[in-house]
Amino acid sequence: MSSLDANKISRSSWLHDIFPEWGTWLNEEIEEHEVKPGSFAMWWLGTTGLWIKSEGGASFAVDFWAGRGRSTHKEPPFEETKDFQMTRMTGGRALPPNLKAYPMVIDPFAIGEINKLDALFATHIHDDHICPYVAAAVLQNTDAPFVGPQLCVERWVGWGVPRERCVVMKPGDTYKIKDTVVHAVESFDRTALITTPPEGDLRNKMPVDMDERAVNFVIETPAGTIYDSGDSHYSNYYYKHGKDFDIDVCLVSYGINPPGNMDKVPASDCLRIAEALDSKVLIPFHHDTWTNQLPDEHELAMLWKFNQEHLPFSLFLWKTGARYEWPTDKGRMWYRYPQGRPFDFFTDEPNVPYKAFL
Repeated sequence: MSSLDANKISRSSWLHDIFPEWGTWLNEEIEEHEVKPGSFAMWWLGTTGLWIKSEGGASFAVDFWAGRGRSTHKEPPFEETKDFQMTRMTGGRALPPNLKAYPMVIDPFAIGEINKLDALFATHIHDDHICPYVAAAVLQNTDAPFVGPQLCVERWVGWGVPRERCVVMKPGDTYKIKDTVVHAVESFDRTALITTPPEGDLRNKMPVDMDERAVNFVIETPAGTIYDSGDSHYSNYYYKHGKDFDIDVCLVSYGINPPGNMDKVPASDCLRIAEALDSKVLIPFHHDTWTNQLPDEHELAMLWKFNQEHLPFSLFLWKTGARYEWPTDKGRMWYRYPQGRPFDFFTDEPNVPYKAFL
């Protein structure tokens, strides 16, 4: 650092040198991690972003987003914000103070160079679930297909992705990646029904049917099955999905809701969804995203513990960038980032004199 010249550092060089905050650390970890037989691994990329690897080598991402939320106190013209989902839900004219709360833990432009990608999935078109920056990186650096509901495909095509690289999925459809089968099932994301995309050409193509706007995914690996609920709210129909599939891990968009909003799933409904799915593990996600919707995870933990005698599933509370491995982590509840203890990393330590500091 001492060799840096403050006279030559610019805002552009700062952004280039510092962001993403984790650099390619997670890209390298994902690529190097060996999934053992009888297991699958997944990493939380932030929001509802997941990277999943199977024992048979399937490696793919869902809802990978690399954008940001509010960045200024200045309110843009109402004509530019009237289609924003929070505005539509509340009927308000001002944008909420939804600042992004977590660091960028993975470099999308290192995909293809460092880690392989078999497919990019999206559950729906909200801006924190489908991303032009990720789409550009995947388009330019890989041959991976873009897979999602009809409106996601229209958005990708509008960004310049060739239509022949896109795959439309609606409930009942399946997509196979090596040893893994991804099922599209019904979404219960009510906000997707009352919001429109900002692009004018897409606004004229808005389908009324939820199945063309949003889907949930059931991801079947040889070792176990993941239920990705996207941004769905509670529905009794989860019970049917629980009967149709043997769910091991379900992921639910947990968070608090500002007055006038019903965007995130409250703690009690997180438990109801996992119970209806007959899932073995409940993992919340999306609660890391917005400063105005950040919950206290202890609320969910306390509610789960209070009802633990009656609930057939365990609870896992992770952090952005964390890895979850099934079934190894089945009994864990709280994730802790690796501390870098000597026996973890410094196995070839040189003979340096040691001095204790009191």
